[in-house]
Amino acid sequence: MERLDILVTYDVNVTSADGQARLARVAKVCKNFGQRVQMSVFECRVTRAQLEDMEAKLLKIIEPDKDSLRIYTLPGGREKCLRVHGQDKYTDFDDPLVV
Repeated sequence: MERLDILVTYDVNVTSADGQARLARVAKVCKNFGQRVQMSVFECRVTRAQLEDMEAKLLKIIEPDKDSLRIYTLPGGREKCLRVHGQDKYTDFDDPLVV
């Protein structure tokens, strides 16, 4: 089953209590599919079906006239598309984990 590396970024207008709640819900959905690498940025490794599911859930939460959601597919995977400067707390869960 093909897995895609994607980058999910969002900007939720939090000038109201409703905006704060949307922000929390968006982050919760993203956490279910990947890991936070910056405050409003998640890296995810998903199947196409998971991507469609995640996107549908996020689109039900955001308000398009107030918020922004961007989903980037990383061609060739994270390793070929990323240059990190500073801290990188990303964990590749496809690699063996030593406990």
